[in-house]
Amino acid sequence: MELLLKQNVEHLGRTGDVVKVKSGYARNFLLPRGMAVMVTKANVAEIEKARAQALAEEQARVQSLKDLATKLAEASVTIEGRANAEGHLFGSVAAAQIAAALREKGFAIQDKQVRLEQPIKEIGKFDVVLHLHASVEATVKVWVVQQKPA
Repeated sequence: MELLLKQNVEHLGRTGDVVKVKSGYARNFLLPRGMAVMVTKANVAEIEKARAQALAEEQARVQSLKDLATKLAEASVTIEGRANAEGHLFGSVAAAQIAAALREKGFAIQDKQVRLEQPIKEIGKFDVVLHLHASVEATVKVWVVQQKPA
């Protein structure tokens, strides 16, 4: 059975794709949930219109993320941690701490957007990559400094 997808369906296709599926999958899953419709000229025209609108929204979102990436490239955050005399931290600085420090500075960054190969375990300056979108990444400077004694 051929159907026109109204939204992205994982492992099947994207909005506007014409896909061939088994009739049971179509009747019991895709059609009742409104994920797909029968292939007609009216439905194709409607989906193309929705696809164009979604594409325009996505482009606007990517542009705003590129603007955010430019601002992030100029920003830096400082994280304090206890360390020994050689500069090795007793703990480590993880993605969650970096994201929290960026949120305090007014950037809407989630923990999962911070890309660390491994936690930071020593004092110093580090360039950390932030994955904002599939096509947008930013680099922010993270300073890890010795915590002042209380």
